[in-house]
Amino acid sequence: MRTAAFAAGLVFAAAGLLAACAAPNPHYDPARPHHRPHGYANSDGSVGGKSFWTIARWQLERLRDGLPLPIARDADGNAFPVVAPDLALLHANRAGPQVTATWIGHATVFLQIGGRNLLFDPHFSERASPVQFAGPKRQTRLPVALAELPRIDVVLITHSHYDHLDAATVDALARQPGGPPVFVVPLGLDVWLNARGIERVVRFDWWERKRIEGLDIELTPAKHWSGRSFWNRNTTLWGGWAVLANGFSFWHAGDTAYSADFVAIGRRFGGFDLAAIPVGSYEPRWLMHDVHATPDEAARIFVDVRAQRGIGVHWGTFVLSDEPLDRPIADLAHALDLHRIPHDRFVLFRHGETRVYSR
Repeated sequence: MRTAAFAAGLVFAAAGLLAACAAPNPHYDPARPHHRPHGYANSDGSVGGKSFWTIARWQLERLRDGLPLPIARDADGNAFPVVAPDLALLHANRAGPQVTATWIGHATVFLQIGGRNLLFDPHFSERASPVQFAGPKRQTRLPVALAELPRIDVVLITHSHYDHLDAATVDALARQPGGPPVFVVPLGLDVWLNARGIERVVRFDWWERKRIEGLDIELTPAKHWSGRSFWNRNTTLWGGWAVLANGFSFWHAGDTAYSADFVAIGRRFGGFDLAAIPVGSYEPRWLMHDVHATPDEAARIFVDVRAQRGIGVHWGTFVLSDEPLDRPIADLAHALDLHRIPHDRFVLFRHGETRVYSR
């Protein structure tokens, strides 16, 4: 069992973490410091991603130490409580004035704002992997089927990793009744979507703002990386999404390590009414420190971007790291105390939970 898991881990790592001969960057702009002739870099100049041998070392250490640790489950095999989204509210609010946020799991957030239905980093498959017979498997069941949600107007994707960009889900969204949504993506992912026959795509660079479906949308920097195969590491951009409508501001951080970017984001926007910030997948630190934030760093991000309220995401769904799946719960609570953030301002939803927000 452990040997199979180790082999699957290496296959997944190789598929997502290695790059060979990258193609030229079609959007390369030498005037932009984060652009490279063959891809992109972080704002501090670092280039994310780990070598095959680094990942192999990590997988061997996990095998040696018996990681990840098992977690208690309910009678249905779920690691965490699952609730049904308030579908009656969500459908009734299709073009309504209320802002609602529903956590589907991991980084997937369904947001209603400005009379539009938005879906961030949509993932409705069983595994976060290039294949559905191996790779990280969903540990808590989906709280809702994609078809049960109101029609999606805008899909916002933060980057190309398999736990944030699921091909089967994207294809299903493109076929939804009433026509495909607008796909809003960082530079380079437009090419990936176009190759799948999806044409309603709008691409963004960092700090670029566009008006889409009556919403002001802007791509913000993150400290991370991208890649889905041996040959395309960092060939597409990554980031977070700011959405503004009717005086309400929402920000999804995407996947990120801690960086100075967040102070700049806070200054640029003057704060956010609501922010979705990653709080999981942070151990071991020798491997994750430059790609994933800890709960303490998530609390610092919350302060830096001047968020009024926050939702912790990127936890409790897929095993992608070494900390126990439930550890972000206690670690975030401790971090909030340390940074003197009231616990009701930065919260963890149950899978499927819907909340209504106002200014």
